[in-house]
Amino acid sequence: MSVAPKDVHENQIQFALERGVPAMVAAFATHHGILLLEVNRLLRGGGYFAWAAQPVYKHEEALENQWEEMFNLTTRLCWELVKKEGYIAIWQKPRNNTCYQNREEGTIPPLCEADNDPDNVWYVDMKACITPLPENGYGSNVSAWPARLHTAPDRLHSIQIESTIARNELFRGESKYWNEIVTSYVRVFWKKIKFRNVLDMKAGYGGFGAALIDNKLDVWVLNVVPVSGPNTLPVIYDRGLLGVMHDCQPLLNRKEKAIAKAMGWQVAVHDTAEGPHASYRILICEKPLLRSSR
Repeated sequence: MSVAPKDVHENQIQFALERGVPAMVAAFATHHGILLLEVNRLLRGGGYFAWAAQPVYKHEEALENQWEEMFNLTTRLCWELVKKEGYIAIWQKPRNNTCYQNREEGTIPPLCEADNDPDNVWYVDMKACITPLPENGYGSNVSAWPARLHTAPDRLHSIQIESTIARNELFRGESKYWNEIVTSYVRVFWKKIKFRNVLDMKAGYGGFGAALIDNKLDVWVLNVVPVSGPNTLPVIYDRGLLGVMHDCQPLLNRKEKAIAKAMGWQVAVHDTAEGPHASYRILICEKPLLRSSR
């Protein structure tokens, strides 16, 4: 994930998005480092954080003070500075909790309480505390790419769902379902439309995005997990995919299609291979690409 600083250069984030690189705007120098604590929560054990900013390479007093603050905070976060060269500094998050447990008593920021759920993210205030790594290795012990795309991760068993079917079977069944749909007819209209990015508004375990990769349909996919259902983001992330939780209403009713048309999008509804009476239908909205008249 690329993060652009919230300054005069924040419009450069558009360049990253146009290149197909996921990016966001944030300011790590505010809120007493709480946003950096959020980055620490998101990073896997052993994950890397690269910081390209003026405090890394300039020697003005104010910027040197900012670097000192950043270095002190990352040290207390147990991040290891693995490289500082030119205008980039790179830190690595620890792979286990040993460093956290060996910090001096009273070190700020403290560790989060044991009952803190790091996956509970919808309308939850950010906390000025360090989220310990799972002792069972969840989130870190993932397969290498591209095998991880089709390997049911350990965190699949942490998803709170009511089902009489084994979770591994659900995972494989969703992957098979979307592969059949993409292979059979999505490829047909894919050639007619120049897709740039796709929002899967009911992502489940990310099977649709994985199917697009399997079929070599090169497009940026953001998997959206509705807050009304189980939080499957851990599985999506462990598969090497991107995702976000959002309060999105069920699609394919008149309201959503009307809104899309009001925004000038081209709207089309397709039946799945199960036919017109299936519980699933596919809504495709294409945002027009505006070009200069010159």
